[in-house]
Amino acid sequence: MAINCGIVGLPNVGKSTIFSALTSAPAEAANYPFCTINPNIGIVDVPDARLAYLTSQFKPKKTIPAAVEFVDIAGLVKGASQGEGLGNQFLSHIREVGVIAHVVRCFENPDIIHVNNKVDPASDIETIDVELALADLDTVDKRADRATRAARVQGKDAQKEADIVLAAIAKIRPLLQSGRGARFAELSDDERAAIYDCHLITMKPQLFVCNVDEDGMKNGSPHVETVRKIAAGANADVVVICGKFEAELADLESPEEKLAFLEEIGLEESGLTSLARAAYHLLGLRTFFTAGEDECRAWTIHAGDTAPKAAGVIHTDFEKGFIKAEVYSYDDFVKYGTEQKIREAGRLRQEGKDYVVADGDVIFFKFNV
Repeated sequence: MAINCGIVGLPNVGKSTIFSALTSAPAEAANYPFCTINPNIGIVDVPDARLAYLTSQFKPKKTIPAAVEFVDIAGLVKGASQGEGLGNQFLSHIREVGVIAHVVRCFENPDIIHVNNKVDPASDIETIDVELALADLDTVDKRADRATRAARVQGKDAQKEADIVLAAIAKIRPLLQSGRGARFAELSDDERAAIYDCHLITMKPQLFVCNVDEDGMKNGSPHVETVRKIAAGANADVVVICGKFEAELADLESPEEKLAFLEEIGLEESGLTSLARAAYHLLGLRTFFTAGEDECRAWTIHAGDTAPKAAGVIHTDFEKGFIKAEVYSYDDFVKYGTEQKIREAGRLRQEGKDYVVADGDVIFFKFNV
């Protein structure tokens, strides 16, 4: 299952630095706007202590975690929706991702140029929000014109479809005009489906990434509090990251060194771990596991997926020929210690086609093709 997150923000807020640390892959970065023109792409494992525990018990030949694809998109500026700073090209990259991570500069440093010559998270966020909204406004206006023209020449069915499209746009357009996202529109399922082909940027779920300096990480920052207030009004998550810390952490090779580094600066986990997990859950994704001597693996599904759908993530034949699923929970594995003891306790279940897979299920599928 493709899971991707676009990293956006103004130039010089630390996107490429964070991306490089996140993926342990070099991303082009420099102290001037528009250094990153083509998007950098990296795959990041989603840390999961449950998979680590299953691996420690089964001792498989290989372990495969869930993963998120991060796309580092070049900095946007005021006027991006009109092509400023190669904005149209950059906006097209954003349309291709599933969730947006908006990096906001929350540190002061006169040696690092700010595109507006001052650090002001509220203004920075507004600039990006307005540009994304304006880009979507252009998209929905073109979609409305298309729907109206089709209704004139293609008969009653086209008119019915056009009515749904125009009803959706009537709800979305005022939001976009005010600089707010299309995701805040109260749409029916039919309306949402009718405008899906618009691939609206502001329909995507969004989280804020506060990039702070060392002092801000240890002692807090008023800039971060500003972002938290804005995020609360937008029903968005906030992740706080110190790009410098994360870059240093990425340079360490062993898990023991990384753990010691985190303990030294008073953190339980890296900010990038929090970011990968937040992106994963923001998309409404869940994890089930397969476990054995050959392989322990985390598989990604959407919340509400049934057992056959989950089986299809492994292989389409599993879904087509689904018979049943043998299921137990990760918590029961921790409690009882082995599959045999889970079975003896009556906690291993036989589930059919209507079973909705729960986060943390360990499953063995039976199928026939």
